[in-house]
Amino acid sequence: MTAKIIEASAWLTDLEVETVRTDAVQAFLKQETIFVRLLTDDGNIGVGCSYTIGTGGSSVLAMLRDHLLPRLIGADSTLVEHIWRDLFASTRATTVGAITSLALAAVDTALWDLRGKRAGEPLWRLAGGFRREVPLYDTEGGWLHLSTEELVRGAQDSQAAGWSGVKLKVGKPRLEQDVDRLRAVREAVGPGLDIMVDANQSMTCAQARQRAAALEPLGLSWFEEPLPADDVAGHATLAQSTTIPIAVGESLYSAAHFRDYLARGAASIVQPDVARVGGITPWLKIAHLAETFNVDVCPHFLMELHVSLTAAIPNGRYVEHIPQLRAITRSQMSIENGHAIAPETPGLGIDWDFDAIEDRTVA
Repeated sequence: MTAKIIEASAWLTDLEVETVRTDAVQAFLKQETIFVRLLTDDGNIGVGCSYTIGTGGSSVLAMLRDHLLPRLIGADSTLVEHIWRDLFASTRATTVGAITSLALAAVDTALWDLRGKRAGEPLWRLAGGFRREVPLYDTEGGWLHLSTEELVRGAQDSQAAGWSGVKLKVGKPRLEQDVDRLRAVREAVGPGLDIMVDANQSMTCAQARQRAAALEPLGLSWFEEPLPADDVAGHATLAQSTTIPIAVGESLYSAAHFRDYLARGAASIVQPDVARVGGITPWLKIAHLAETFNVDVCPHFLMELHVSLTAAIPNGRYVEHIPQLRAITRSQMSIENGHAIAPETPGLGIDWDFDAIEDRTVA
């Protein structure tokens, strides 16, 4: 049975950050959220989204309006793989690239929303159905501008809430500053809480090796984005020189990039972002690829969508807690006993507040 797309629209909504967020290279200025709405001839509506953290949103919107959405009219929305490949091929001059991947993601998530609504199934079941509950770790209490006392307090609060881990930003001017901050947190929470660190691509390989050696005694769960994302060789060298697992993925924009990291042993945790890799269709391919390498998946940001995808796969280890959509949704992600709970609502499971979205729409 076909379900042809008869209308396709896109718009851009700006969201202010819910709290101050800083790392070693940038501040999170705002969330530019790009929406796509698809209407099919059987009366179903699918809504998908993508995002940037401050720049490029209008370029993604132009890619959608000028090139992708016109190709969707008359297409059979049930042929998700076919549509993704057709759109990818039609933009070959700009692939692989961030703008194109972000635009593809907005369409692809709308198609999966349609697929779930038509089937009457939530995303976590439709995409695999491994389990409904996924361990949660917190990033909101670990930003680089926070004092050591604030880091400790945030980690203790997460531990008291039953969460399994916290992520702290590193990249202070001197190594000793990072070590002192992390040691204070470890001493406060003991060995029972996972501590991850994130350098946001701020280091050279030599600097990262030095940091890793100094941090190894603290029993860290992973060292995230220590080097620029295109430095696969540097990550491979670093991974061979430390016992701390190396995590990458939020700044990779295709499944092939993940393949290169995994094949070279340059990462032992992957963090695909559904918006940045081009949608749910490639995200699942990355997750299953990682499974063949016996590597866990801990996706980046966008927890309201990633909770369902992480629950769908057997190697989904963690969901990252950074709430950012509360101003434009009617419900929040459920959290119970330190676990994020995937929604049972058919489709993506995000209850959008379209009045609030309209108030913040800029294009």
